[in-house]
Amino acid sequence: MEVLHSKRAVDDPFKKNAKYDDLYSIPDGWVGEIIDGDLYAFPRPRVIHSLAIGRLHGQLFRYDDDDSPDGWVLLIEPEVRFGKNILVPDLAGWRRTRMPEIPDVVTLKLAPDWVCEGLSPSTAWLDRGRKREIYAKHGVGHLWFADPNLKELEIFVLDGKSYRLAKTASKSTRTALVPFDHVIDLAKLWKR
Repeated sequence: MEVLHSKRAVDDPFKKNAKYDDLYSIPDGWVGEIIDGDLYAFPRPRVIHSLAIGRLHGQLFRYDDDDSPDGWVLLIEPEVRFGKNILVPDLAGWRRTRMPEIPDVVTLKLAPDWVCEGLSPSTAWLDRGRKREIYAKHGVGHLWFADPNLKELEIFVLDGKSYRLAKTASKSTRTALVPFDHVIDLAKLWKR
């Protein structure tokens, strides 16, 4: 097994021409994704990243309602297949109308309706670059970027084949953000 060193360039693949089984070769506690045939592996996110994503999930949890056709299925770090790519967004959501029953699988094949990526120094280039392109190609209608360093959320809406910035919400804003309609308290996301 290849050993990861701290001097490894973050934009270099862990393994080129990877297969699904190669995901099992990365160290415990790392997250692996296969993008355009190459395996990328990253250490677990920093605590401020995890805290912000966890708190965002907590504020959105009211939408995760299995009794309502207007509800959502909201998952933390699901493994999702987008064609030949295997991605692991920080948060993803499917409208109940598209996922009325939750499948008992490891890898979902149904593209989400909404994705949120928490930006960290080691992954922002990939989240804003190739992963964003893959999400757009597969029709993910809403893409959010949560940046705990800047204390802001960028909200993108799919417009044809690419995303357009719909809103940037920062610091202590209290606002509703598409596709959800209740107010999110951003100050709670960034509180340390």
